[in-house]
Amino acid sequence: MANIHTLVFNDFQVNTFIVADKSGDCVIVDPGCYYDSERKTLSEYITSNHLNVDRVINTHCHIDHILGNSFCCDYFQTGYYAHKAGMFFIEHGVAHGANYGFELDVPPAPTGFIDEDEIILVGEMELKVLYIPGHADGSICLVNEKEEYVITGDVLFNGGIGRTDLPTGDYDMLINGIRKKLFTLPDNFAVYPGHGPASTIGNEKRSNPFF
Repeated sequence: MANIHTLVFNDFQVNTFIVADKSGDCVIVDPGCYYDSERKTLSEYITSNHLNVDRVINTHCHIDHILGNSFCCDYFQTGYYAHKAGMFFIEHGVAHGANYGFELDVPPAPTGFIDEDEIILVGEMELKVLYIPGHADGSICLVNEKEEYVITGDVLFNGGIGRTDLPTGDYDMLINGIRKKLFTLPDNFAVYPGHGPASTIGNEKRSNPFF
């Protein structure tokens, strides 16, 4: 059974998820660790739980979700993966960071790209990729059908959706993507968003004000 641990990092309160298989292999999803104390918190959690970082995955490449990419790749000697359509944000990462008061070096290029319906294997975990742009080009969600959860990044929140007024945002595209690809999942599936508390698919279908 997979274990999902949440750490909340940086001024934007990004949920960084450490998703570990019973074997000890894990993925770090959206490493938002920017400050030294945050990096220490992440590294100590990995070490104390005897985890092996298989890879880093970005649900999308907005600056608040990629601030820890370089650290994680260097410290854990691993690669990171994202959707190719998010490269715009990687290439402009330094400028975007400066706009929000973050100083960072040029973000590393992804080790590889992931796309719609791809199955990411980590230990015995299977994470299926759903491509749902609208908040940002390159936005993906990660579905674990066996464990009945979905990591939604900034696509879907508890009681909300991702902003669509930023570059590459598209409200209709986002709403349609959620309806067709997330709300077709069973109601009991847990929803782990990029910010804020967890929810379920059923709860969002019933009470999310955007639907």
